[in-house]
Amino acid sequence: MMNPMKNLFLSLIFPFAAAIAVGTAVSSAQAAVILQYHHVSTDTPASTSISPQQFENHMRYLKDRGFTVVPLSTIVNGVKNQEAASSSLDKSEKLVAITFDDAYLDILTNGKPILDAFNYPYTIFVNPSLVEAKQPDYLNWQQLKMIAEQGAIIANHGWQHQSLTRVPDGIAPDMWLAQYEQDLRRAEQLINDKVGQSYRYFAYPYGEYTPEIQLWLKENKFVGFSQQSGAVGPNTDLTAIPRFPASQPYDKLTGLRDKLNALPFSISLSEQDNQTIYRHQTLSSVTFHVDVEDFKPSQLNCYVSGLGKQKVNWLTDSSFQITFSDNLPVGRVRCNCTAPSLSQSGRYYWYSKPWFILNTDGSWYPL
Repeated sequence: MMNPMKNLFLSLIFPFAAAIAVGTAVSSAQAAVILQYHHVSTDTPASTSISPQQFENHMRYLKDRGFTVVPLSTIVNGVKNQEAASSSLDKSEKLVAITFDDAYLDILTNGKPILDAFNYPYTIFVNPSLVEAKQPDYLNWQQLKMIAEQGAIIANHGWQHQSLTRVPDGIAPDMWLAQYEQDLRRAEQLINDKVGQSYRYFAYPYGEYTPEIQLWLKENKFVGFSQQSGAVGPNTDLTAIPRFPASQPYDKLTGLRDKLNALPFSISLSEQDNQTIYRHQTLSSVTFHVDVEDFKPSQLNCYVSGLGKQKVNWLTDSSFQITFSDNLPVGRVRCNCTAPSLSQSGRYYWYSKPWFILNTDGSWYPL
């Protein structure tokens, strides 16, 4: 009898399983990793770029270390159908999806030849208004259609590259969401018209979102992708799927290795602690509830942007609290918590919580 833990993809990932002979044991996957890139170039802003040579090094590393690069839809469908899975999952399969934000031309000129050489699928999140404007540094619809026909997923990054959280002056928040909803649907329709795809995948511009926006996205039947780090697992929230940034300064192979071997924490927060937007000096602590037992509590480490390593205070066997050593800095802030797995040597559970810290007067920090 086939071990059900070895048959997860046959029950979850139909497109992937269809290509495998009936009766063949398929390794299941509790962990998957999504990499996020922007530019593949040496002539673009360093903070959103990786050189073609280093990008090739990344792709070769995936091949040489036995990672399985799959379409983004494979991972999403696995999460969507996780209720069919066994409660005890084998973690041997190491799945990776490759994504790009903003549809820059250098993805085609510099990135695609490398991806094609390794036969790796990938996803590009686009802003249709920028494509319509025919900006010279962006892919056009003809190029995007060609890429889609060759197997890439073209997905939604919003009509324009506008943050959902930053409500313009003079408009009520509910009106702003209603307008954004129209633009999001408009963008999805245009992508479908131009390239023949409508996955209803949406990458948050600047990675900024709130619990209210997550609910709004769910009600509109979109899957949301964020920019905080972490692995993807059966309990991943489909309105805030984590992706590991892999451009500079996070493009070193040593860092990539740790990300690719990450395991997903099953962590939840109270309604209050789940909030993401705070004014400067108004958030002092956060409490996490964790479901994973495959690590030693004493080995859990949490780091906060600008503050470094924070003291972890275990309240119960399944909850811990961080009281920040100082005020969170203004801007996009992350708390990354990791712990080594007891059962998977060399692999770490990894969870990231984002905050968007406003100035003390409630104004936004610059983009």
